[in-house]
Amino acid sequence: MPIASVLVVEDDAAIRRGVCDALKLSGYSVIEAADGAAGLDRAIGAEVDIVLLDIMMPKMDGLTVLKELRKAKPALPVIFLTARGELEDKVKGLKLGADDYVVKPFGAAELLARVEAVLRRSAERPRSKAPLTIAGLTVDFERREVVMASGERRAISERESDTLQYLAANPGRAIERDELLSRVWGVDPRGTQTRAVDMTIARLRELLSDDPTDPKVIITVRGKGYMLAGPSAGPSIGGASAAGGGATAGGGGRG
Repeated sequence: MPIASVLVVEDDAAIRRGVCDALKLSGYSVIEAADGAAGLDRAIGAEVDIVLLDIMMPKMDGLTVLKELRKAKPALPVIFLTARGELEDKVKGLKLGADDYVVKPFGAAELLARVEAVLRRSAERPRSKAPLTIAGLTVDFERREVVMASGERRAISERESDTLQYLAANPGRAIERDELLSRVWGVDPRGTQTRAVDMTIARLRELLSDDPTDPKVIITVRGKGYMLAGPSAGPSIGGASAAGGGATAGGGGRG
């Protein structure tokens, strides 16, 4: 198995040294950066498999680093290292596309387990960025842009793009909300109560002008989740609403 390369971006020298030592002892190749600006340069310029990113740093904070990094390398896994542990920081990071977060102080075993889990999930994500053409519109995943049948161009967010891409990579299969939370959001769905998936689907339908009562792009499968419409997909199964067709998010509607 190839050695995974980890970029550690942390301004606290003692924490950075401890994290790097733990990673090296576990067989990872490690690159270091002591501030946000240097971390962004190395994340973009070097071949790394995952980034461990502090939030509070000089020159450029972690949230800004992630925002810029997602423009250059949208699929690169990122785990936030945060001392504050506040819900607001976690939510901001996840919305920007972070795969996970670890609250300081943390043990080496916990950090390594999270790195392994994120790398495993990342390997399972769809890698193809080929455009999707459906219902008279084209989705360019590389440019994160939708070209409507009229020729109008609309921007699509990273989360919406990743969600649609995951559905496209699994044609003919209803994808449960828990699976989307795990594979696209990078969040452990166990015990998670959120309507994030349904809200993203609702925004996608609005963006794509996809009528939830007669969908041509995203089908709601009652009690299961969502699937991409296809030649044999037929109408929405069990009816659909813009927010999810009656099933609850976080796995609560699988009965």
